[in-house]
Amino acid sequence: MTTTPHRIFIDKQSPKAYQALVQTSEAVRATAADAGLERTLVELVNLRVSQVNGCAFCLDLHTKAALRAGETTRRLGVLAAWRHTDLFTPPERAALALAEATTSPSDAAAQDAAYAEAREVLDDDQISAVIWVAVTINAFNRVSVMSRHPVR
Repeated sequence: MTTTPHRIFIDKQSPKAYQALVQTSEAVRATAADAGLERTLVELVNLRVSQVNGCAFCLDLHTKAALRAGETTRRLGVLAAWRHTDLFTPPERAALALAEATTSPSDAAAQDAAYAEAREVLDDDQISAVIWVAVTINAFNRVSVMSRHPVR
């Protein structure tokens, strides 16, 4: 049996870099609000990206945030299978597809399809905001996964 080496909490080890990421997140949150994106949609994006990345810490954090924003447990329970249910609106579906394409950028066909779907129901400011939300939560996922932040 191998032992896992102790992980450095990189947010604590390099607080200036982490604070810059927090400030970026705050700017992205304002950008999303200015674009007219509902807080629940933003949290769905945060959650879906965190599911794809396997970030338990961010899943816990953003599930609580989604519930505070008014999201339902029913929709949260099926989020991983969002393509197979009618519980999500066209803008939410477009945002989730964009978020997945941003998280796995090597699939150019999926990117093109997600962008085309988004163009039908989101304006340029909303598309940009969704991509920024996905980029930011991807960064936080990597901080938490590599630091192995515990869920408490």
